[in-house]
Amino acid sequence: MVKAIKVMLIPNNVQKTKMFQYAGASRFAYNWALAREKENYEKGGKFISDSELRKEFTKLRHSDEYAWLLNISNNVTKQAIKDACTAYKNFFKGLQKFPRFKSQKRSMPKFYQDNVKIQFSHT
Repeated sequence: MVKAIKVMLIPNNVQKTKMFQYAGASRFAYNWALAREKENYEKGGKFISDSELRKEFTKLRHSDEYAWLLNISNNVTKQAIKDACTAYKNFFKGLQKFPRFKSQKRSMPKFYQDNVKIQFSHT
């Protein structure tokens, strides 16, 4: 039997800011992966696996231009890249329309964080 626990979070301003940073990084990673896949397809390349994209993204994170990504958990960006790859694959399987880029205005701010890594503090 599977049990579920429903939890309501009431974050303070510091925590809200951090959550929006995570959501923004997730959106950035999703859009980056989707653009990379689209660019590769237009050049006649094959599908890029999510592991290859994550390796590229790790190099991108360590560049000076995207140093702000180092403050974000890699699980957040890893899951966003996986989601983009899944959406792209599903399009070619005929299961859905072409995936849309995430917009700050149009999309719900969301991200995935592994529950093992969640830490609660008094901040």
